[in-house]
Amino acid sequence: MDWDDLRIFLAVARAESLSGAGRSLKLDAATVGRRVSRLEEAFGSKLFVKSPQGYALSEAGDRLLPHAEAAEQAFAGAEEELSGIAGQLTGQLRIGAPDGCANYLLPQVCAKIAAENPGLEIQIIALPRVFNLSKREADMAIAVSRPTAGRLTVQKLTDYHLSLAAHRDYLANAPLVRDKSDLSVHRMIGYIPDMIFDKELDYFAETGAEMVGLASNSASVQMRMIEAGAGLGIVHDFAIPFAPGVVRVLGDEIRLDRAFWLIRHADDRRSERLTRFAEALGQGLRDEVARLERAAFETTLAGL
Repeated sequence: MDWDDLRIFLAVARAESLSGAGRSLKLDAATVGRRVSRLEEAFGSKLFVKSPQGYALSEAGDRLLPHAEAAEQAFAGAEEELSGIAGQLTGQLRIGAPDGCANYLLPQVCAKIAAENPGLEIQIIALPRVFNLSKREADMAIAVSRPTAGRLTVQKLTDYHLSLAAHRDYLANAPLVRDKSDLSVHRMIGYIPDMIFDKELDYFAETGAEMVGLASNSASVQMRMIEAGAGLGIVHDFAIPFAPGVVRVLGDEIRLDRAFWLIRHADDRRSERLTRFAEALGQGLRDEVARLERAAFETTLAGL
C-alpha cells in the first residue's frame, strides 16, 4: 500500500464511480479499477460495494476513509511547507458560491488576492445549489445559510442586504408604488418556486407579493430582467451599482437582512494555506459589500 493507492481510493469514494475518479485523476477507468483492486488485495477487504448507482463505500471503506483523508492532509501540508514562496499563496483553489456572490463580489475580491499571490490559481464555480465538500467539489464554499450537519467548519463572512428594486423606466410608466399593497398590480420577478434550494432565498414571503410573473433560478438573470424594465424584484443591494437605471423601491419598508457563510471541510482546519486564503477572502468580501451597498444607496438618492 502506498499514498498513490489511497489517493485513488479517495477519488473513487468522492466520485462514486471509476470513470468519475479517472477524470479527476487523468487516468482511464480500467487503471483506476486495477488500482482499487490492488488496494483491496493489500487490505484483504472489499472497500466498495458496486451497484447500478455506482461505487459505495463498504464497511471497511468507511473505516479507511478518515485515515486516507488524514494522509491527504499530511501530504498537502508538506507541499505547502516546501513550496511556499515568501509567504505567498500558491497552487489551485476552487470556491463554490451562489451566483449572486459569484457574479457581483468574487471577481473583484479574487482579482485582488490573485494580484497579491501570482502563484495562486483561483477557480470560481457559480451555481445555484449547495456544494458537497466531502466529495471535494470545491475546496471551500460560500452559502446563504449555516449548515447544521456534516464534518464541516463554518464561519460567518459578512452580513448583506436585499431590497425591492426596479428600473427607472419601468417606474415611470407603471402604477405608483406607495406601499406593499400596491405590489399586487405589478409584475414581480423572482426565483422559480420549486427550484429554491435554500429557505433564505424565499424572499417573497417577506414582501407580501403572492405571485412571480417572471422567474429564474439565477439571481443574475433576475437582475437582467429588472434592468430590462420587466417588473419589480428583490435584488442584492451590492448588485445595484452594476445595473444602470435600477433603483431601490420602498426602501424604508422592504429591506431583507442575510449573511454569507464560509464552509470548509473539518479536516482542512489544519491547512495554513486554506486558512490564510479564507482570511483574505473574508476581509475582501466585507470590504466589497460595504463599498457596493454604499454606492447602491447613493444611486437611489440620486434617482429621487
